[in-house]
Amino acid sequence: MAATVRTAAWTVCLWSVFMCFCRTTGLGVNELLYFRVISPEEIGYIFSAAPAKDFGGDFTSSYDEILLVPAEPADGCSELKDKEIIKGQVILVERGSCSFVQKARQVEEAGGKAVLIADNAVDNDSQYLDMITDGSTAKPSIPALFLLGRDGLMIRRSLQRQALPWAVISIPVNVSSLASFPLKQPPWTL
Repeated sequence: MAATVRTAAWTVCLWSVFMCFCRTTGLGVNELLYFRVISPEEIGYIFSAAPAKDFGGDFTSSYDEILLVPAEPADGCSELKDKEIIKGQVILVERGSCSFVQKARQVEEAGGKAVLIADNAVDNDSQYLDMITDGSTAKPSIPALFLLGRDGLMIRRSLQRQALPWAVISIPVNVSSLASFPLKQPPWTL
């Protein structure tokens, strides 16, 4: 009997978190892509990101351990440095200074597998933006994802504090297979 009550309570808790999440973001759980930070451990959470609306590709493979490399320059609006590190990895850039499409093209030209574009509003912990094309003819084919500003800040801050050149992530993550999904989200977004 106690196990049934605990299961029912857990189900209600998960449902309420999901419904609150949907009202806050305007997005359903199936419209987001999830990734898990493996290292550094202090930010070992599951993060959500919104795929671009009308450009970029889909993840055709799952990466259990791939690097998340902060772009240099951070805004990703000009040719990226450290192309030998970027090649085949996921690149973290900051929103601003140029279009989302331009950022994705810079990452693709440097050999990146995907781009996470973190909002430059570092206090944004709930509002996803629709990343749409800028009207240019060249469309990047790599996955492009919008990351909340607070999440991007916390990832960059952790890497800087530990003097690490990158994080190790798993992307995409199937959250429906994780029984404790809400508990693994970053504490600053709950």
